[in-house]
Amino acid sequence: MILGVGIDIIEINRVRDLAERQNKFVDRILTMKEKQTYNRLSKNRKIEFLAGRFAAKEAFSKAVGTGIGKELSFEQIEIDYNEKGRPFVNKPFSQGVHLSISHSREYAVAQVVIEKIN
Repeated sequence: MILGVGIDIIEINRVRDLAERQNKFVDRILTMKEKQTYNRLSKNRKIEFLAGRFAAKEAFSKAVGTGIGKELSFEQIEIDYNEKGRPFVNKPFSQGVHLSISHSREYAVAQVVIEKIN
């Protein structure tokens, strides 16, 4: 049984502008573990990564039903990679959560489906 579905799309240039204008933007979006990955990337790949994480966390919050805000923040959601390199939601919970992230030159998009696990 599906408990929630969320999708988000964001313009990569918007993320680039926010990251350049607001010093704390990266800290607001990424967890410490995600920042370790982010810091190892090239300049262009950093923005793509950040946009993908932003979209994934927005999609997760929509699937949960709260959105980003009082009950759930970007820093409470962590995206990691499995042994094959597929991204997955690591925190606040991962069981029953399915995540897909995609990028184009202009956009990053993510979809999350949360299913009930018996």
